[in-house]
Amino acid sequence: MPRPKVTVPSTLTRRSLLLGASAVSVLSLVPLPAWALTSDFDIDAFLALSEKQVGQTDLSKDIATAMLKAYSGLGKEKALADLAAGHENQELSNSIVTAWYTGESPNPDDLQVLDYRDALIWDAIDYTKPMGYCGGEVGYWADPPEV
Repeated sequence: MPRPKVTVPSTLTRRSLLLGASAVSVLSLVPLPAWALTSDFDIDAFLALSEKQVGQTDLSKDIATAMLKAYSGLGKEKALADLAAGHENQELSNSIVTAWYTGESPNPDDLQVLDYRDALIWDAIDYTKPMGYCGGEVGYWADPPEV
């Protein structure tokens, strides 16, 4: 017995091909936001954002790397990229400044100290030093500070 011939209609027509090609060409004209061009918000971008937020240019790249890792763990990379692009996010902005000044991780579930001695708080309160660190040679405290 001969097998019946089964024909499957083609789902790709000339019209659907032209529509697809048109859609691709139109989508190529749509500008993508800066964060969409990279898979991650990288350390250099985070360091630049941090320097802008705290108003200093000598921030540690090692500490910034640890902070970015903490923010990434919280799923905040897109929010960081948006903040860097100029979108307002006062809560995130305050969080960045707080992390740099306290030296603590921005992740509330991870009470890790990222940096103690070089936390920006010690620059802000210049009348004291980090506890446990010597301020100078023996008896340095007996002389008044230089003005």
